[in-house]
Amino acid sequence: MSDQPPIQPKEVSRSETTRTEIVQAAYRLFIQQGYHGTSVRQVAQSAGIALGSIYNHFPGKEDLFVAVLETYHPYHEILDAAQTARGETIESFVGSVATQMILALGKHPEFLNLMLIEIVEFNSQHIPVLFSEVFPQFSVLVEEFATRDDRLRDLPLFVIMRAFIGLFFSHYITEALIGAHIPPEMKENALDHFIDIFLHGIVDKAQDAILSGEE
Repeated sequence: MSDQPPIQPKEVSRSETTRTEIVQAAYRLFIQQGYHGTSVRQVAQSAGIALGSIYNHFPGKEDLFVAVLETYHPYHEILDAAQTARGETIESFVGSVATQMILALGKHPEFLNLMLIEIVEFNSQHIPVLFSEVFPQFSVLVEEFATRDDRLRDLPLFVIMRAFIGLFFSHYITEALIGAHIPPEMKENALDHFIDIFLHGIVDKAQDAILSGEE
């Protein structure tokens, strides 16, 4: 588990440095102990600062957790990775985006712990704010789908993107939770199959056409 946030400014003030150290310490403790199992005093001790110094930067523990969530959520890297995707056709583009996203998420196995804290201990109440920050950046990626192929079905683009994120996030979650126990026949070329299912579904269209013709 890396203690370093995804992005660090080149030059920071002492106050900014202290804030970063607080967030790093809180991140380690939240991952190890959960939100409710971690006290602000423990964060101060781990950061090597006085308890009062934390309240100079954060009104309370929940504000500190939100800062951790915003700092360590890997969407920065996911977006950067997705934007490097290449492919002239919709098949090659989707395959490239999916591969880059999975690789980016794979670098942050502790991310799932952080999201479970948000879901279980906060009932996902901070996700809408985070989503509102991320959504405009994802909209650029959504537009890429429309320009890749004229075979794209007449579906709302953002619903397509929602399905894409859901499908490949499920790949990441199942790998993270039960990857070591998944039988070989469920793991072999799994990402390629996920991509194929996203693009073409699970129904054999040729067989379906034959059956429809018979009817």
